[in-house]
Amino acid sequence: MAPLSKAGTALAALREDLAGDVFAPEDPGYDAARTVFNGMIDRKPAVIARCESEADVITAVRFARDLDLPVAVRGGGHSVAGMSLNDGGVVVDMRRMHEVTVHPGAKAVRIAGGAVMSHLDRACQPYDLATTGGRVSTTGVAGFVLGGGSGWLDRTFGLAVDNLLGVDLVTADGSTLTATAEDHPELFWALHGGGGNFGVATSLTLRLHELPEFSFCLLLYPPQAGPQVLRVYRELIESGPVEAGGGVIYLTAPPEPFVPPHLVGTLLAGALVTYAGAEEDLRKLVGPLLALPHEAEVLGAIPYPDFQCMLDDPPGLRNYWSAEYLTGLPDELVEVFCARAATMPVPTGTQHAMFPLGGAIAQGPAEFPVPYRDAMWAVHPFGMWEDPADDERCRQWVKDVRADVLPWSTGAVYLNFTGDEGPERVVAGLGEENLHRLGAVKREYDPDNVFRFNHNIKPT
Repeated sequence: MAPLSKAGTALAALREDLAGDVFAPEDPGYDAARTVFNGMIDRKPAVIARCESEADVITAVRFARDLDLPVAVRGGGHSVAGMSLNDGGVVVDMRRMHEVTVHPGAKAVRIAGGAVMSHLDRACQPYDLATTGGRVSTTGVAGFVLGGGSGWLDRTFGLAVDNLLGVDLVTADGSTLTATAEDHPELFWALHGGGGNFGVATSLTLRLHELPEFSFCLLLYPPQAGPQVLRVYRELIESGPVEAGGGVIYLTAPPEPFVPPHLVGTLLAGALVTYAGAEEDLRKLVGPLLALPHEAEVLGAIPYPDFQCMLDDPPGLRNYWSAEYLTGLPDELVEVFCARAATMPVPTGTQHAMFPLGGAIAQGPAEFPVPYRDAMWAVHPFGMWEDPADDERCRQWVKDVRADVLPWSTGAVYLNFTGDEGPERVVAGLGEENLHRLGAVKREYDPDNVFRFNHNIKPT
């Protein structure tokens, strides 16, 4: 840590040099600038640098290095562990860097490092193009992609990281580079799942796919119907086309027009089928689910960006999530999963989700550090609540879900679905052999572990 006189001089220089805003604890707007999606996170950085450009990012990183301050990087701010903030360090806040440039002829898109999914999806929509994005519109693109990237379209178009074509990076010494399959190929490999360990991604280039039509079906059932619903859903997905995705999700019934008023606030089992295609084809596919008695039904064609917004979670609630990736979904596991729903904290925003994998995920490139690619299903307990008095019971419920399904776990996990669960889970999310190789890349590009507010890879 630098002497106070040097720190004061450096902060004054940062305010002068940065095109964007600089927030220190005494500044108006500081508390708003440090607020993130998870309401449990209450960290107080020394400086928040709200960057306008790559030049601003370079300035902020060099400022942090000069004062020996840790660096956190903020895009969407959705990290459940609050990794986009720190205490007493510098936050490189890129939310104003959200430009998206679509190249329809090349079926590629360049996204600035602070963009969220709605920026990406709506820029691509006029061209009937899309790529795998997060399951809500407010997720930051950069953190999502570099962490692997699982979303509604992954069975059709692969993981987001499978569509990564290039990354512009500001490294720990404040220099810039572009990583592609041809330039800095080892770093480019590491960015396929290694997250923000190697620098600040100021822009990414992704491959796009044709998506002229998108449709979905959401059905809500009494919770006791859950096992039958999940078995039917399993057969539909495992025998159906890769264009079908979605999940079976227990949830507190929301106050939406399609939900009968007497069920609002109660536990229901939901079956969501997303379909990268026409409504008429989806309707044929979901016939077995429609045949089961249900309490609510929504089915139709919808622009993909509009669908992404439908399921947005409100910011500011308390969050604790985790996941296990599964070898399969036998009947015994169906019963175990559905039985745990009976203990779910209700009424809260908590969700108990089972997502299908396979398809283009399993067929994707095997060389990247995403060891969960061969899993067929994933369970994702998503704890979300308002009252701090519920902290213990909601976190314990998430841990209980994980414990229930461990006999069927592959041992691998998608790190974007988890918080700070210790170094063993980082190994599970990247693979032990991959981690040694990733550590060597870390040593080359960030030997001092400046970028450690993430699922951290230590320099070897």
